[in-house]
Amino acid sequence: MGRAPRARTALLLAGTLAVTTALAGCAEEKKAAAPQLPERTCFGVFTRSDLEPLMGDGETVTVSGPADARLTPQRRAATCTVDVDGRGRVLVAATRQPQGQSFFWPPTDQSEPAPEPLALGDKGLLWDTGARVALTCKGAEDSFELELSLSGSVEHMKPGTSRALFTSLMTKYLESAKQQTQCGV
Repeated sequence: MGRAPRARTALLLAGTLAVTTALAGCAEEKKAAAPQLPERTCFGVFTRSDLEPLMGDGETVTVSGPADARLTPQRRAATCTVDVDGRGRVLVAATRQPQGQSFFWPPTDQSEPAPEPLALGDKGLLWDTGARVALTCKGAEDSFELELSLSGSVEHMKPGTSRALFTSLMTKYLESAKQQTQCGV
């Protein structure tokens, strides 16, 4: 075999390797795309941009839960979940109890950073992975206790940014839930 065929073979191999690497890079980029969320989700409270930091990569988004969080003595709870490719990414819940019945929050796991107080409602706690708020709703005709919680998958977020996100999400959720449940009306 002469030098020319060897050089051609080496060039072909190098070209094939370059094309294969480029195609593999495209496939990885496509896989890493963020999934498309609905414009509004979880009781109509959150926009697509609100929840995008918690989504990570994937193809299929599944949202389950009722359209609203209008709780009554008969409908005492509502839960919304957002999954990406079958993996839970967001959980939002609201629970109503008769007035005077407080919510029990078990101690936190010592392996994760301690929660900090969240100045929302009557009692609030904030973790790296979510937030919880309890409040008493006193109305002219109906008074009750309301607990709101939200949690999310933070593995795709920059460390140290999740608590600010959950504070913002809970602030928005609290205002909407008070309107939907007629808390204080």
